[in-house]
Amino acid sequence: MSRTFRFAPSMLRATVAGGLLALGTGSASATENGASMYPMGNENYMIAAMPPPGVYYMMYLDDYRADSLKDSNGNDVPINFHLRADAIAPRIIWVTDQKILGGQLAFHTIIPLVNLDIDVNGHDQSKTGIGDIVLGPGLGYHLSDKLHEVFALDINAPTGGYNQSDQTNIGHHYWNLEPLYGLTYEQPEGLNADIKVMYDFNFTNDATHYKSGEELHADYDAGWGFGNGWVAGVGGYIYQQVTDDTGPTAPSDGHKGKAFAIGPDIEYNDHHGFFITIKWEKEMSVENRPEGNEWKIKFTIPVH
Repeated sequence: MSRTFRFAPSMLRATVAGGLLALGTGSASATENGASMYPMGNENYMIAAMPPPGVYYMMYLDDYRADSLKDSNGNDVPINFHLRADAIAPRIIWVTDQKILGGQLAFHTIIPLVNLDIDVNGHDQSKTGIGDIVLGPGLGYHLSDKLHEVFALDINAPTGGYNQSDQTNIGHHYWNLEPLYGLTYEQPEGLNADIKVMYDFNFTNDATHYKSGEELHADYDAGWGFGNGWVAGVGGYIYQQVTDDTGPTAPSDGHKGKAFAIGPDIEYNDHHGFFITIKWEKEMSVENRPEGNEWKIKFTIPVH
């Protein structure tokens, strides 16, 4: 589930050359026009606990809002700026019977439907459509009855709508490879904790000849299980762009972005394949991107 926010060239200069969204799918960062392929903070509890062989249906719901845009020093850019991004992203996971290197082999795909509305100094544009599709393989390991891990590679394909002259776009118009590692500690009663660490390799946008820098980021959560299927705690994400943006319109300082987000979350798990998580997170310590907050809902239903 991706959210792309693009300013037209004149606005781009006025906003410090940028503005602004698995195994997973929220927020934008720096990179070209401040847009990241991965929706930061998208995952929550049970990140790496791969289920038994079978087909599983998941749904991600996201509502993101921002009214301020930060520069490279973390200060507000002096413009009138409003952004809302909503997404519905169905995900299909197939956990096979095949094992490779001792891990359970799985495949997944995410096809996001995104609605964007952005207003910069009274110039408003809205778009709705299919975003960039995510697909990839993964290997899951159960280290104990409580500790689980997953290694995966997500491939983000430039399938979303894109027009170079538009103020906002749903698609990014370049490929992305995202290796990731997830670790889950889960128990019905007591401490529950998860982390999903990702590294993004962004390819060149052949429409603009802009190459976004590499990105390191992680989703996290920590909560307490009450023994009745419910877990409550906090979660969010941490993001840091590692290498500079390059290209004819790339800022001389590399336009590196960073951000941190945290907020309350809750999960219900019936321990028969169905679970739902709800999270609200607030962004802070932001540079070269919007600063906002968002609601995220994720649920899983076993198909068979």
